[in-house]
Amino acid sequence: MALPILSDSKSYDAAVQIVSKLNSEGYIAYFAGGCVRDALEGKTPSDIDIATNAHPDAVQKLFRKTIPVGVQFGVVRVRDGDFEYEVATFRTDGPYLDGRRPSDVAFSTAEQDALRRDFTVNGMFYDPLAGEVIDFVGGQSDLHQRIVRAIGEPALRFKEDRLRLIRAIRFAAKLEFEIEHGTWEAIRSAAPEISLVSMERVRDELIKILGDRNRVRGFDLMDRSCLLAVVLPEVDRLKGVEQPEKFHPEGDVFVHTRKMLSLLEPGADGLLAMAVLLHDIGKPLTQTFEEDRIRFNGHDRVGAEMAERTMERLRFSRAQIQLVVEAVRQHMVFKDVQQMRPARLKRFMARPTFELELELHRVDCMASHGDIENHTFLSNKKKEFAHQPLIPEPLLRGDDLLALGLNPGPEIGRLLNAVQTAQLEGEIKTRKEALELVRSVSPDLSSAASS
Repeated sequence: MALPILSDSKSYDAAVQIVSKLNSEGYIAYFAGGCVRDALEGKTPSDIDIATNAHPDAVQKLFRKTIPVGVQFGVVRVRDGDFEYEVATFRTDGPYLDGRRPSDVAFSTAEQDALRRDFTVNGMFYDPLAGEVIDFVGGQSDLHQRIVRAIGEPALRFKEDRLRLIRAIRFAAKLEFEIEHGTWEAIRSAAPEISLVSMERVRDELIKILGDRNRVRGFDLMDRSCLLAVVLPEVDRLKGVEQPEKFHPEGDVFVHTRKMLSLLEPGADGLLAMAVLLHDIGKPLTQTFEEDRIRFNGHDRVGAEMAERTMERLRFSRAQIQLVVEAVRQHMVFKDVQQMRPARLKRFMARPTFELELELHRVDCMASHGDIENHTFLSNKKKEFAHQPLIPEPLLRGDDLLALGLNPGPEIGRLLNAVQTAQLEGEIKTRKEALELVRSVSPDLSSAASS
């Protein structure tokens, strides 16, 4: 079975040359794993991996540019021009003592190599020279039936590498497949063990799920499998937290959060989706009932503190944490934007997190009361301000104030802020006007001028 879709990949020709060279030296070599699955689905693979019976030392001798990234596991990267390919020796794995990697490997046959992989749809090979799919695990049948099925005994596959628990969810969501019953039950049974996996690996899978167009299906599968309660207990605790029906006719905080996810644009990135998941996590701790009205006073502040701890636990970078935490902290400010003076509004819109927060605000409104008047207002302001920088070049700097005779200290910052505010409000436009303003509002300069 020829797979012409593979030839659409820019890296296809070089990959075929690697296979051809291995063949010419008497070795077996196939394309392996996800690239075969994607090609059979009619999708152009993002990369091509190669599996062979050539041992790593033979691969390194055959190709000029190689990188021994995992020789102990039979993995060598071969570089050809702008492209890099993972070339792995067929192997069987020893016991997975750390729940991530085998303690040792033994080089083996293609069939044995397929049997040690995670899911049947990822366990197929393709011979590009013969145009033939090699399938020892029933992957083509499951691909046709749109099923994610663990190879062999599901519990054993997940015990070997517990990250496969969440990878199964990601594949089922991304491919829009069902998870085979035995595989699903094994996931549910082993869900608590995802906590044994390094948080960096869990984070990477989570962000891929949230960054995919089928993120809601991934979120639902995380929830139903009990993985959500382990990975993001803060989000799981939103279930049953009632909200005032006047503002939230959709239901409790968990229902609201899920609905927000469903309203994101298909191409929205994972960090925006994380902001959605975390924006209301302060509500369970701040919920009060006052005269039959439900309130969540300070939930944005509490939620920001919780979001920071949550993302630190998941080992997000400091820049990513700051982006999401700021969005959580500021999400209630949007209700006041139409009452802001121009200077405050421009500063608010000039912040680096504003675009993410604006989209968070849109889906927050659409998932509740449906009133997007403030979003429309801000969108119009963006057009109005588009012809000039939101924060223009300053008319005065600190050195200018020191030259006037002011001493270094907080007063310098206060005066510069006053000048910038007047500039943003359109009250002053020139350096001369800025200097006059400083002299009029600075007690030190005013007294010096009058003496």
